[in-house]
Amino acid sequence: MEFQKNLLEYISQSLLTAGETISVAESVTSGCLQLAFSQMPNASLFFKGGMTTYTLPQKVELLQVDKEEAQDCDCVSENVAKTMALNVAKLFNSDWSIATTGYCTPIRKSLYKIFAYFSFSYKGEVILTKKLELHPKTQALNAQMYYTEFILGCFKSEINQLLILK
Repeated sequence: MEFQKNLLEYISQSLLTAGETISVAESVTSGCLQLAFSQMPNASLFFKGGMTTYTLPQKVELLQVDKEEAQDCDCVSENVAKTMALNVAKLFNSDWSIATTGYCTPIRKSLYKIFAYFSFSYKGEVILTKKLELHPKTQALNAQMYYTEFILGCFKSEINQLLILK
C-alpha cells in the first residue's frame, strides 16, 4: 500500500508549520488514513492518533454517535461522520480531525452502492462534510484506497484555505 509521497509531505509540513495536530476516526477506511498519517515525516509531532470504530456499539460508546440515528442509517450518514469527527478531536485533544463512514462493498443496506461520508473538524467545528460515491463493481481495497487518497487531497485543500486566511 503506497501513498502519494508529495501529498503526505505537504500535509506534514503544513501541520508542522501551523503548529497544529490531527486525529482520525475511521470506519470504512479501516485504518488506511491512520496508516497514511503514520507515514508522514515527523508524524509524532502532529498526529495524535486515531481509532477504527467499525460497529454501531463502538461508534455509540466511544464517539457518542446517537444510537437510534445510527440504527436507522446503518451508521452511515453525513451526521454520523460529523459526530465522529467532532468527538475524536475531543478524545485526542487535537486541532483537526477526520472521520469516515460508509461502504466499500455493495450490500443490501447500501442499496448495493459503494459510498462514503467523510467529515473534517477544526477547533471544535465541522468545516467540511462530503459524500463520495464509487462504481458498485469497485473492489473493496481499491475503494478504501481511493477514499483515503481523495480525503487526503481534500484535507490538503482545507489546510491551504486555512493558511491563506491566517
